[in-house]
Amino acid sequence: MARNIDRRDVLKGAGTAGVVGLAGCITQNDSGGENGGGGGGGDDEDTEAEGETTEASDDSGSMRTVMHSVLMPLTGDLASLGGPIRDGGTLPVKQLRAAGDMPVEFDQTVEDTQTDPQAGIQAANGLANAGYPTVCGPASSGVNLQVTREVFIPNGMIGCSPSSTSPNVTTLDDDDLIFRTAPSDALQGQVMAQVADNELGNSSASILYVNNDYGQALADSFSQAFQDNYSGSVQESVAFEQEQSSYTSPLSTAMNDSPSMLVVIGYPASGIQIFRDFYANYNNDTDVLVTDGLVDPTLPDEVGNDMANVFATTPQATGPGQAEFASLYEDEYDRAPGVFNAHAYDASAVSLLANVKAGENDGDVIKEEMRAVANPNDGMEVTPGNLAEGLRAVANGDDVYYQGASSSVDFDENGDMTAVTYAFLQYNTDVEGNVETISTIDFEA
Repeated sequence: MARNIDRRDVLKGAGTAGVVGLAGCITQNDSGGENGGGGGGGDDEDTEAEGETTEASDDSGSMRTVMHSVLMPLTGDLASLGGPIRDGGTLPVKQLRAAGDMPVEFDQTVEDTQTDPQAGIQAANGLANAGYPTVCGPASSGVNLQVTREVFIPNGMIGCSPSSTSPNVTTLDDDDLIFRTAPSDALQGQVMAQVADNELGNSSASILYVNNDYGQALADSFSQAFQDNYSGSVQESVAFEQEQSSYTSPLSTAMNDSPSMLVVIGYPASGIQIFRDFYANYNNDTDVLVTDGLVDPTLPDEVGNDMANVFATTPQATGPGQAEFASLYEDEYDRAPGVFNAHAYDASAVSLLANVKAGENDGDVIKEEMRAVANPNDGMEVTPGNLAEGLRAVANGDDVYYQGASSSVDFDENGDMTAVTYAFLQYNTDVEGNVETISTIDFEA
């Protein structure tokens, strides 16, 4: 595994890494943000009719419909991140519809996990019963793992998550149905430890983590890397439940021995109260390191503090098609893309290309084509900028390989990414988006 930190001039947070908008409520069938009720969900005036498809004919005069779905947390603890991620996931179909002259028609729908495993399972079962073979999502590992085990695998559905980062996804007995464009937290834990030592100069830490697969796995990964690779001391590792009225008690336990750094792994809705309680009882002298789930530009205003002592690591979009995607996203939603938005676009784009190559809405057939359209080959290079042309080529029987916005999107044997980039960020209310990128860290598996 190669590691390299590339220190750059400070980049303003907007559109580079982790700047996100608020999510809204949804209606089904490619709502993709148009019916946002909470801001950041998109354009209220551009609502598509339920069940709308783009019509096209093959040589026989009949039309084949490519079915695809997006399953995201549009309410609950991850709502403020889920809406913009959904928008990235629905954008490829919007783009293809706008291009016209497609060899297939599209049926895309959106469902809400509510950041809750049981709600996610119910929504996923609805997708399975309706015959959707591919899903961009779910987002959080705490939901994704349960939905995957109970719905996707038994029903032969392709799940391609843009933001489920638990190492446990890698080892699933999934019959090669489960992919992700986000990197594993086995890598992020090492990045966090590297940042804690090399960038922030801390030798001790306590961890406060959300009590689910995401929080536990990332806490364990950081703890092991910090102690084994940098001789750091982890004083406390404290689990917390989501969306509680107070976090004074777990914070007190975590801060009991005055660690030089506090690691917080969680989601925005809980994070608001966590940081309100933190600043009510502790000062800004303690470094706080958070992960992608707590990179939200609304937090300083919600918390009532500039949060200048809060740093973050998050997967960064640095794929060959990143600039093309950013332009498409901004044109569609009138805001810069944020954390995992590019990963969602790539998850949907690859699923659509694989579906067209497979020729049928069957996950067990489509899974055989996911690597065929994504991993390097001698075919046509497809990026977000020429996705429509690439889809036409696939429909014509030509080979393609997709070069994504988040990364090159090369899947390994487990459906994971082979190379990823992380951003090291800091909250800064003096810049647009309240987040600035300090440096980048490249990892290769």
